[in-house]
Amino acid sequence: MRPGTVSQGDIQALLDERDLRALAATYMRGLDRLEPSLLRSVFADDATTHYGAFTGGPEEMAEMAMNSLGAYRTTQHFLGQINLSIAEDSATGEVYFQAFHQHATENFDRFICGRYIDRYARRDGRWLITHRTEVVDWTRTEPIAEKYFTARPLTVRGARDESDLSYRPHEA
Repeated sequence: MRPGTVSQGDIQALLDERDLRALAATYMRGLDRLEPSLLRSVFADDATTHYGAFTGGPEEMAEMAMNSLGAYRTTQHFLGQINLSIAEDSATGEVYFQAFHQHATENFDRFICGRYIDRYARRDGRWLITHRTEVVDWTRTEPIAEKYFTARPLTVRGARDESDLSYRPHEA
């Protein structure tokens, strides 16, 4: 191959990486918008998950996440580096995250940072998570800090449902 040329294999590797990264972003959006069907959509039907005291399949995981995160006024999950190893129709990954949670009734902010250790499979041309383990590296819980919004009442605030501006970007 001549220098500067791109092979079909190179293109496929880029497409696979793009699709695997999209799973991570879709998963986070499902968490933050409290959309169980979106969260469930990234997992294979026979997937397994391990989140500390919880282990279960994709339906149980989505239900657990909605119940747990429903106790918070707001959450925001950030993606960090995503390290992938792809071999044809299977892959593994380490997905870094930072998550902010503001409890709805107990007036505390919680930060959780860690990684997802994932296994993936391409099925019917689509990448899906076949196993996910959440590894928590550190957490911090602090009293709620709401002075920003009190001092800036015209701030456009996020919401955890379809009233969030992200569902209507043409109105931004």
